[in-house]
Amino acid sequence: MRAARLIKMVLLLQSRPSMTAAELATELEVSERTITRDALALSEAGVPVYADRGRSGGYRLVGGYRTRLTGLARGEAEALFLSGLPGALRDMGLEDAASAARLKVSAALLPSLRDAPDSAAQRFHLDAPGWYQEPETPELLPSIAEAVWDDRMLSARYRRGDREVERELAPYGLVLKAGVWYLCARSGTAFRTYRVDRFAAVALAGERFVRDEAFDLPAYWADRSAEFARSILRGRIVVRLTEAGARRLPYVTDRAAAEEALAAGARDAEGRVTATLPVESEEIAFAQLLTLGAEAEVLAPDTLRARFAEAARGLVELYG
Repeated sequence: MRAARLIKMVLLLQSRPSMTAAELATELEVSERTITRDALALSEAGVPVYADRGRSGGYRLVGGYRTRLTGLARGEAEALFLSGLPGALRDMGLEDAASAARLKVSAALLPSLRDAPDSAAQRFHLDAPGWYQEPETPELLPSIAEAVWDDRMLSARYRRGDREVERELAPYGLVLKAGVWYLCARSGTAFRTYRVDRFAAVALAGERFVRDEAFDLPAYWADRSAEFARSILRGRIVVRLTEAGARRLPYVTDRAAAEEALAAGARDAEGRVTATLPVESEEIAFAQLLTLGAEAEVLAPDTLRARFAEAARGLVELYG
């Protein structure tokens, strides 16, 4: 424990020109007296820790005691710190490891690049969950993340509808999509995707699996996402849209499906386009297209058209 603290103290002093005992004590979660003893221990071990006296004094390293990553340009250093996603790392139980890694890299950077972490943090921030949603961290996520990092087999119970199934999984990767965690794993010889919040129980097996080097997590997720989006669009409706409605359609329904439907649609003399649009269901299509108001007219099926007519009559009655 003390050895790790001493290393972290050296890295902190490498990353900053000077730090007071109070600042070091706060960072290392110890007392200022302990900082004094640690500084003495480092000095006796040959690490040139120097203490400046007085109100503005503090601890610093002298004699150029640092390891430098001289090959990094500014853009590369800033891009390196964009890879850290604090919320996601915290959820997976990796926050401490990530913090230590960033500190080590910061300490090794040239002085001219020392502001790279702050520069990147002030220019990019990832807020993964969607609007109006309270993000929830699945209870079993840290255990699953440990198995992913260590290539350990998982024995799992997974909820499918109102029943639970047992699976032996080789966990390849985790994906955070709109605030929801997914596990991409091999079950038998097939790769499948599981929602982490639907796992009822997981146990890390003693054995490790041999990772398929040809597996590409981003490519797998892109393919499965597109496949899933297509699979749920089982219905078809015919809709006539004004120019304004056509512009807004990709923002209220599946973008790819909307753009394909509009590209294949027929335009009339008034600039309206009639398109056959894939939808998940009439219920969802009604909710989506209702936001377009009079910019969209449903032509088929008759049941959906009748539902819009009823909604329109209700609005006239309400607003006069």
